Amino acid sequence: MPIDLAALVAPGHTALVTQELQRGVCGDLSALPELAAAAQPTLPNAGALVRAAREAGVPVIHCTALRREDGLGANSNARIFQYMARAPRKLHPGSPEAELVPELALADSDLVLWRLHGLSPFQGSELDFVLRNLGIRTLVGVGVSVNVAIQNLTFDAVNAGYQVVVPRDAVAGVPAEYVEMVFANTLRNVATLATTAEVLDAWRGAGG
Repeated sequence: MPIDLAALVAPGHTALVTQELQRGVCGDLSALPELAAAAQPTLPNAGALVRAAREAGVPVIHCTALRREDGLGANSNARIFQYMARAPRKLHPGSPEAELVPELALADSDLVLWRLHGLSPFQGSELDFVLRNLGIRTLVGVGVSVNVAIQNLTFDAVNAGYQVVVPRDAVAGVPAEYVEMVFANTLRNVATLATTAEVLDAWRGAGG
């Protein structure tokens, strides 16, 4: 049976969750230049979704990663953590690197949930509790990276009982052919894959 995307992402039970769309991750101050280059075409799409979500009354939640200057509480048990700890650009609280990319244009109505540990915006964070308090049943997930965190977000959300929609052109990873393989062989089995235009049409059609 075809998916009714408009019903799935209807305002009232849907939230837009952005994942690590920060200047020091995928923006102009990135410590991950290959990922930043791959993300550039997707950032305007993420920004368009953020603006449309606000207009439609869909909560916007930005999940960000930070690291204290002393590293207290940070993971060191994966190579990505070790690399980021050595990188010249750090995601320190209050730093330019920690800021959201300008395409998102943070609004007072947005929620920002930051974490010091791990790969997932769900585990050990407030995200699940905040979503339940908002009456959310569907997440639209955008950001980086398809290699790790977007998969992590999707699996954790599904395990927590949420529906997940992933706009293919508002997420990024490297290399491009691997991203396509993840869409084809992994994410399509647990999430609804869409395009930015399809989600925008659904929200605009909802009368927002």
